[in-house]
Amino acid sequence: MSDIANPSMGATSQPIMLGSARQISLSILPPLSIYIHIPWCIRKCPYCDFNSHEAKTDIPEQQYIDCLISDLDYTLPKIWGRRVYSVFFGGGTPSLFSAQGIDAILAAVRARVTLDSEAEITLEANPGTFEAEKFRDFREAGVNRLSIGIQSFNAAHLKALGRVHNDKEAKRAIDIAHQNFDNINLDVMFALPNQTLAECEADIETALACNTDHLSIYHLTLEPNTLFHRFPPPLPDDELAADMQDMIEAKLSAAGFDHYETSAYAKPGMRAKHNMNYWQFGDYVGIGAGAHGKISYPDPARGITREARFKQPKTYMEKAALGLSNQEEKIVSVAELPFEFMLNALRLTDGFANTLFVERTGLPISTISRELEKAASLNLIERDHLHVKPTAKGRLFLNDLLELFLTKP
Repeated sequence: MSDIANPSMGATSQPIMLGSARQISLSILPPLSIYIHIPWCIRKCPYCDFNSHEAKTDIPEQQYIDCLISDLDYTLPKIWGRRVYSVFFGGGTPSLFSAQGIDAILAAVRARVTLDSEAEITLEANPGTFEAEKFRDFREAGVNRLSIGIQSFNAAHLKALGRVHNDKEAKRAIDIAHQNFDNINLDVMFALPNQTLAECEADIETALACNTDHLSIYHLTLEPNTLFHRFPPPLPDDELAADMQDMIEAKLSAAGFDHYETSAYAKPGMRAKHNMNYWQFGDYVGIGAGAHGKISYPDPARGITREARFKQPKTYMEKAALGLSNQEEKIVSVAELPFEFMLNALRLTDGFANTLFVERTGLPISTISRELEKAASLNLIERDHLHVKPTAKGRLFLNDLLELFLTKP
């Protein structure tokens, strides 16, 4: 896992009730991104619940690239004429693909859409897949941001997490990255099996010493359908995990990092553009096995639509070759829109402007007046006539805050 995988944003897993079928009309379409999912990895980590598959045989790279291009061609009429502001290669481990393969995908993207001249193009990579020449070629292909799945600099913890790299390879990977990229994110996890506060602090200090401008720091959670969920390892208790979180925030703040999203910290001007588009309820095309997408339309009859591709790589490639890669497509109902917006925007420490809610949902802010009043009364948000932001309590109890915006039966 690096930075962020292509999100369904959790909406399909929540018990949302369909409400009014009333149409919405957007005055302006949101920014557009493209997410490209590469589903293969060297080994499935025991904590990972993303759509990733161990590469037990040779990866069918060219066949998959052809299917990605067919998938994008299928989607083009839905986004025709819109500018793309970011591209994100997620997985799995996209750096398992050759630089020539990534170059071919980006060439196909440029030939089909208008890519902004300052577009952020991110590639996820794991230290075990680093080769200096290969990563120079990724940069020459147009990748301008690298997200490295470090997770820990402690050899014992890397082993417990099932990672294929060790601590020395992690540091070597960062050195190679600095030779080729100016914009680098590191993924680090905390509350690891048997981790002490001192060990967590050592990881954070090492990450800071790597001199990158963006850090994604995740609390290890036991997700369903993972090996860790079936066989839970000994994890720090809630009190120790909270002490780790407090220490992380203090150290990163002292180092000049802004804690701008639940798990994201950045130096000034270095927030992840692609992720910010997710959190601000922007649009994104998702291509590749299991990828999710969100597309807004000027036609009120189509409104805002969620899409999901077939998950299994073999099935996805069979369907994509026929122009049938979408497994699900659903118009988001008016009743669901406030929760979907909040599920994203309330992850941001700065919250959101009232005008953004109106622009991205097509609904007046008065639609959620009762819910906002309740959240404010519980000290979960701060608000005025222009802006809404989660309080420190609201960020700590984010699920409770979000639940206020769920439509009731």
